[in-house]
Amino acid sequence: MTTDFSAIPIIDVSTLLEEHGNLDLYEVQQVDEVVKLLDQACKDAGFFYVKGHGVSDSLIKNARELTRRFFHLPLEEKVKIKLSRATGFRGYQKLAENITEGRPDNHEAIDYYREVTPGMYSDLGKVMEGTNPWPEQPKDFKEQMTEYSTKLKELSRKIMRGIAVALGGPDDAFEGDVAGNPFWVMRLIGYPGFSSKRDVMQEDGLGCGAHTDYGLLTLVNQDGDITALQVKNKSGEWIDVPPVEGTFVCNIGDMLKILSNGKYQPTIHRVLNSSPKYRTSVAFFYETNFDAPIEPMAFCKEKTGGMSQYGKVIYGEHLVSKVLNNFVV
Repeated sequence: MTTDFSAIPIIDVSTLLEEHGNLDLYEVQQVDEVVKLLDQACKDAGFFYVKGHGVSDSLIKNARELTRRFFHLPLEEKVKIKLSRATGFRGYQKLAENITEGRPDNHEAIDYYREVTPGMYSDLGKVMEGTNPWPEQPKDFKEQMTEYSTKLKELSRKIMRGIAVALGGPDDAFEGDVAGNPFWVMRLIGYPGFSSKRDVMQEDGLGCGAHTDYGLLTLVNQDGDITALQVKNKSGEWIDVPPVEGTFVCNIGDMLKILSNGKYQPTIHRVLNSSPKYRTSVAFFYETNFDAPIEPMAFCKEKTGGMSQYGKVIYGEHLVSKVLNNFVV
């Protein structure tokens, strides 16, 4: 369980990005402190900021700006890339078309997934088969977002190497059969500003209801002038996660809970935009292999006498069960 944290730690991950030849991360002295900080953050809060991540400020800001410009287009333009079953649940969703815990969320979004060709994952992946629909405007949207997702995928892999060592395993524990061929999701989200004129959709300004994420690791790129993301500590208090210049907000997900045999628990979080300003966020979700059977790793079961705290799940089944209940289509 999470402890009573009151703030989210900032971790410099630059040493995880460096090339260390044939050395395991265990053998690199300067990595030790980063690994300790990752372990503490994952145990205490399930959330942390990362700096020293190597992604350029211009690419980070451009991802948010392109997202904002798309959402400010007329609705008839946005629905040209509308999410549907035919696209494998990829594309644009209007306000209230995303559902969390049975309640419509007060945001609009575009969902992009790793593309899945017919038969790629047999019947398991049939729901997710499709290609990503890209808008004609803003200009260079596809190229910029593709570059962004590629950078975030590599950054996520390297952070997960540090987390693997923090758990007491080899630095490549989350590669190979677990996440050597990772699935990924990129969610571009727009949250309307809060106004004094309330309506049934706005309620308390809740942009996204309380939830945990599905996979291994999430990296969030949020607007720098609005505090809206909140995480829930063990005491039930909602802790603000304000933007910190030059960082991503990271959090762990359901698959890491299982793989770590419960040592690391994902933390419930939500978005509450009480600002009058429109807020954008670009969330990148780094997942396991789509068809991977996920169960506690052997080195994570040592403290429980080799016993598993969780049964085996297939990530793709977990994702599909969520997707089929998350959208009004």
